[in-house]
Amino acid sequence: MKKRICAGLLFPMLLLLLSGCSLHTEMKDGFYTAEMAEYSHGWKEYLCIFVKNDKIVYAEFNAKDPSGYIKAWDNAYMNNMYSVSGTYPNEYTREYVAQLIETQDPDAINAVSGASSSGSNFDKLSRAVVEQAKNGDSTIAIVEPPKE
Repeated sequence: MKKRICAGLLFPMLLLLLSGCSLHTEMKDGFYTAEMAEYSHGWKEYLCIFVKNDKIVYAEFNAKDPSGYIKAWDNAYMNNMYSVSGTYPNEYTREYVAQLIETQDPDAINAVSGASSSGSNFDKLSRAVVEQAKNGDSTIAIVEPPKE
């Protein structure tokens, strides 16, 4: 009985290996972007990546206001946030991007203390943009905000 169970489990795995199938879907070379569907507190976060040879080699995570002004450039916002949270957009956006480039895996990103809302958005954006890269779809992915 045990031999039949083992054979039943090993046979599909052997077929998968022999067929050359892979559980990993390669990302296509190019630029891919995902952005939040809505502005939050006047800002809309986005993530843009550049993929080369199935690797994310560049990424930009930030937020923009309706006029296109970038959140990381807003020194007043930076000073206010830093005094309350201990971090600010130019710092935590770079940290999230560095983790994504290093791990190549949206599931392996650790939250940055003081930037939990942006961390939740980065999680959703990174999953969406990697999916776009796997499909070779260069249209902007629109991401709904996390449910509160």
